[in-house]
Amino acid sequence: MHVSGKSDEGVVSLKRTNKGVQPETLGQSPAESVEKRPSAKGNPIQATVTGTQRSEATSSGLARVREAAKRDKELRFTNLLHHISVEQLHAAYLTLNRGAATGVDDMTWGEYGEGLEERLAKLHDQLHGGRYRAKPSKRTWIPKSDGRQRPIGIAALEDKIVQQALVGILQLIYEEDFLGFSYGARPGRNQHNALDAIYVAIKQRKVNWVLDADIRGFFDNLDHGWLMKFVEHRVADRRVLRLIHKFLRAGVSEDGKWSKTVVGTPQGAVISPLLANIYLHYVLDLWVNWWRNHHARGEVYIVRYCDDFVMGVQYPSDAKRFHDELRKRLGKFGLELHDDKTRLIEFGRFAVQNRKNRGEGKPETFDFLGFTHICSERRKDGKFQLLRKTIGKRLREKIKKVRQTLQRHRHKPIPELGRWLRSVVQGHFNYYAVPGNREACDAFRTQIGFAWLRALRSRSQKGKSLTWERMQRKMMRRWIPTARVLHPYPDQRFCV
Repeated sequence: MHVSGKSDEGVVSLKRTNKGVQPETLGQSPAESVEKRPSAKGNPIQATVTGTQRSEATSSGLARVREAAKRDKELRFTNLLHHISVEQLHAAYLTLNRGAATGVDDMTWGEYGEGLEERLAKLHDQLHGGRYRAKPSKRTWIPKSDGRQRPIGIAALEDKIVQQALVGILQLIYEEDFLGFSYGARPGRNQHNALDAIYVAIKQRKVNWVLDADIRGFFDNLDHGWLMKFVEHRVADRRVLRLIHKFLRAGVSEDGKWSKTVVGTPQGAVISPLLANIYLHYVLDLWVNWWRNHHARGEVYIVRYCDDFVMGVQYPSDAKRFHDELRKRLGKFGLELHDDKTRLIEFGRFAVQNRKNRGEGKPETFDFLGFTHICSERRKDGKFQLLRKTIGKRLREKIKKVRQTLQRHRHKPIPELGRWLRSVVQGHFNYYAVPGNREACDAFRTQIGFAWLRALRSRSQKGKSLTWERMQRKMMRRWIPTARVLHPYPDQRFCV
């Protein structure tokens, strides 16, 4: 039976799904329960308000969307597009990165701001009149740590604005659905929350094995058909569905040549992280939650950040069975594990001693969100400790990039170089200065100092007289921040 609900202003229209994705049905496939959806029919008449009243009505309407999504997990929203008002578009514009690269339209943030109100009014009219057309993303490439290149899609500015406004509405719904172990691209959550979660799981729970998983080319292989079925589980507004489909099928432009996109979503697009979370919510998260409650003999923990996830498992039999079934699960939805980057390793409180008793070497390490996680023992009492060190390869790459930039700009005034290096080093510390990683942060600071010294010495013959001691005393002390721990211990900030 279909149920529709209205607010007094008619800003929310809802339908109950034929059947929701319940944990007990996920053994087969959470996607199967959303494969076939009846089309939504009829939207309530919206009230017309102006000025401050319109802003208040918009805010109130969005609040009701969130409340309805929280109240009933099986409701489908049939009237969402009208929440994308001129005010919402303006707010979306203000949240964009003002210095971001331009897309195929070559429009910068500042240029679009000239005559902004007229532009946004026209954009709003196109959206609600069905005349809006998404532009292809401009493809560019950035180097990866393994020597390959990652494709990045840069959307046109108006596409960014529309995507940002749409994300702001859809997040109100999906934040009520997403599970607690999903951390990537979600309001109020960041990489350190995910790092804290896996740290506490390994330190305080029964974790003896770790599955370090990697999905091969996730953003490039995301299936459009499945994604739209997943979205339709909550969204029944045909206009919104068409809008998402337009972004997915807009294609890419590289060196002036357009190519069609039938799978994947561009990395770098504003809406891509949310779509990725929706996809993995149904493909992975709900299934993992069901699997560990119905098949696991021991404790199982998972922490996911976008398409990167780590699992902590008590028993190796659970880990091996899960690994095999995970491969089949992902394959059903057009995804596959990266064999070279997916490993099951013995890891945890007893790994060091167990391997020592078997005459084996130290436990293997795993990398997650920029840190190498290492099993270790405290010197004073031999108790287990989990160390987190900056991934060595990333540290060397960062130093190399700074060194190259310094050489190109070595003739600029010292205060200008000093201010830039201060921001670089402080930014590095803001992320990597976790307990136990101060030594790596100190090494980064020192190497940056050496790089600056070499750049200054190459400016002129006079510069060659600059010594390292003077560099530390004069330049480093003034411009380069000292390494210190900036994050609390995870078990002080987080508990699984």
